Formats: sequence, structure tokens, C-alpha cells
Amino acid sequence: MTIPSPKDKALAHLRTMLGEQADFRPGQWEAISSLLSGAHTLAVMPTGAGKSLIFQLTALQLDGITLVISPLIALMKDQVDSLILRNIPAIYINSSLPATEQARRLENLSLGKYKIVYIAPERLRSVSFLNSIHSHKISLFAVDEAHCISEWGHDFRPDYLHIAQARAVFGNPLTAALTATATPQVQNDIIRLLGMRDSAARIVTGFNRPNLFLNVRYTNGIPAKLRALNKIARMPGSPLERQWGAIDSSTVWLTMLS
Repeated sequence: MTIPSPKDKALAHLRTMLGEQADFRPGQWEAISSLLSGAHTLAVMPTGAGKSLIFQLTALQLDGITLVISPLIALMKDQVDSLILRNIPAIYINSSLPATEQARRLENLSLGKYKIVYIAPERLRSVSFLNSIHSHKISLFAVDEAHCISEWGHDFRPDYLHIAQARAVFGNPLTAALTATATPQVQNDIIRLLGMRDSAARIVTGFNRPNLFLNVRYTNGIPAKLRALNKIARMPGSPLERQWGAIDSSTVWLTMLS
């Protein structure tokens, strides 16, 4: 009987989550492989490139808890809901929850019921949270939106500066730092300020998104602008295609007003 390789296992989990035709996007397997080899890893990949799958698929091959630090409360819920649908024990704990629900989730966390736990960086200073998780092994420490730790970044968040201290309390576990935008200087800041070794692997695929583009059309006057907008809305594949009738009526009305 052939024993599946780590890549085969990750790909099987990926296809369970996204369908039989799913495959790794550029940089995903390289980052997962780096983490599974025991290397702290910084992944710089475009928005929409599947960075969250890096720590999710890695988590499923590790024996402890994966702790995910994220500043995006809505994203936490979306990702946890998706994981639960696939029978992966995941949870988020943040300030959007009533105190009683937070307490219930902390109790379940202390009982070891979760595989992947999402929190905001502020939670790392919560005594009740630290007490709930301290007896469990953290196999992977994932920092999403890692550029927020750098004062040179475009979205600096002071609470990110406490992450390294909390990471040390947890015994400096294997760490994944993920971001869509980081100059070399910001990359250096992320590795230094998280307390990752200088030898941390860097998987940088860039931040270009070939599915996005800018197109400028010159139009002379309001009626011409509205006709151009109407034409774009009717184009096959346009997100406005299904609503072109309403847009057409609006265009006629606005054209009459003009």
C-alpha cells in the first residue's frame, strides 16, 4: 500500500474543499511544503491567490492547534463557516460575539475541541483566552495581513506589535506570515518584528492580478457617458449584465433630464 506524500494529502484536502478539478495556485504548495518542512515562512501573494488555504491545508497535517491572527472580523466568520461545512473543527473568537458566546467558545477551546482558531490581535492580551489555550500545543501560528506589523506598511496596526511577545509565550511555534502587499523593507520588518529567524523562507509571487485591468474611454457629454456605461453593462460576463434592463431605463431617464 502506497503511503500518500504530504503533497498528495494537501491536494486531496484541497479537492475535498474546492472540487475534484482544483489544483494549487502559484506559490501555494511551495509555502505549504516550506511549513511542513518546519521552516517559518513569509508568503507574499496577490489578493484572491488563496493565501488562507496555505495555513488551512498545513493545519490538517499537523497534530495541534493552528492559531490564526487576523484583523478582519467578517473574513474570520466566512472562513470558519466554510471550514465547518467541511467538518473541520474551527472557531473564531472576537468582540462581535456576546460575552456569553465568547465564554462558551473559550470553554470549548480549553477542552481541545477546535483545530483552527481565529482571533484578532487584541485577543492575545486577554488573560481568559491565554488561560483557555495554554495547555494545548500550538502547531502553527498564522499571521494574516502581516504587513500591518510594519510602520512602513500602508495599514499599520499597533496591536500587531504585541504578536511577537505572545508568540514567545507560546514557545515560538512554527509561523506563517501572509500578506498581499509587502515591499522588501516591509518583508524584513515582518520577519524581524514577529521574531522569525532571518532564515525564514520567503515565497513571493508578487501582487499582480491579471484578471483586473483599467480601461479609459473618452466620451463627450453626459448622454455619451451614459450610452458607454449602458454598453459596458450589457457586455457578456459583466457583473451588471443581469441588471441591464434597469440600467437601460435609468439611462433613458437620465438622458431625457440632460
